[in-house]
Amino acid sequence: MPSLGADMTAGTLVQWHVKPGDPIKRGDIIAVVGTEKADIEVEVYETGTVEKLIASPGDKLPVGTPLAFIRVAGEVAAPVPPPATVEVAEKPLRRVRASPMARKLARELGVDLEKIQGTGPGGAIEQRDVERATQAARVPPPAAIPSAEAAAGGMRHAIALAMARSNREIPHYYLSTQIDMTKALAWLAQFNQKLSMEDRVLPAALLLRAVASALEHTPELNGFYSGDRLNISKPIHLGVAISLRQGGLMIPAILSADQKSIVEMMAALRDLITRARSGRLRSSEITEGTITVTNLGDLGVETVFGVIYPPQVALVGFGKVAERPWADQGMLGVRPTITATLAADHRATDGHRGAQFLEALDRVLQEPEKL
Repeated sequence: MPSLGADMTAGTLVQWHVKPGDPIKRGDIIAVVGTEKADIEVEVYETGTVEKLIASPGDKLPVGTPLAFIRVAGEVAAPVPPPATVEVAEKPLRRVRASPMARKLARELGVDLEKIQGTGPGGAIEQRDVERATQAARVPPPAAIPSAEAAAGGMRHAIALAMARSNREIPHYYLSTQIDMTKALAWLAQFNQKLSMEDRVLPAALLLRAVASALEHTPELNGFYSGDRLNISKPIHLGVAISLRQGGLMIPAILSADQKSIVEMMAALRDLITRARSGRLRSSEITEGTITVTNLGDLGVETVFGVIYPPQVALVGFGKVAERPWADQGMLGVRPTITATLAADHRATDGHRGAQFLEALDRVLQEPEKL
């Protein structure tokens, strides 16, 4: 069971896309796992053959629990051990062997495990045995589809856990700066004239491309703090905060953002928002973000001071583009400006390095044609 976020402790296997004997390659979608936030498509990180599926759809398992055995390409097939079972003393006179999922389901339905004949390894009771006993006793199963309110509450709980961890573990520092957007917006308007209406680039994509470029000058802000040390990530995977229609938010990542042109960045952003709101994200997009960018300008917010998503070490925030008084070489005028903020982990960097990032961000936005 993969960890699909700092707030995740367990997940539910929703669906398998493979069966024993299937060849697989790195990057293939092999399963769907349900979390409190959404159902996520799980990618495989090895090339080989599916040896055995251990978990069944509907099983809720802690992070790190094996779901399947995969024989890596080139390895010799080895006997697969049976899944571990847990011995539970239901009564002093008999010890009942049952899987964790079977015990949980039996407890929820009020089924006596001593009255069930197990069909698992060594006679252990498995989930299907409890379900069979339930049907025989005509016990109605629990509701399988949660209400919208319950789903939203689960997401809010997951967000709460991650943000509580952030404030508990990360010593934040905050910086902000005003950036003149005159050149950037003028260049973008001219650039969009060459594109069709559906392909035109929004300022949000321009800002994401600028963040990726600025991080190349300050790589310490792109990575993770774990094991009491900073681990800098060479690839730049920009996590994008996306609000969901049913409430809550997710932070999937645009992978390898530093390798994308501004047109590719716009296409990736559009695709990511569509799939996030329809529940079709991939596990790599959830787990591999190296820094988060949040933009609340479309809601009229001028300044955003965010909370870092652990174990990342920085979050960049943008407000709305607004016309403000601007002095340049002794001349006062009105220019479109944006407030850019940085929330950073003081264990990884200090204010001096954070200021260098904001300075680099301003600099690249004054030369948009180089992005």
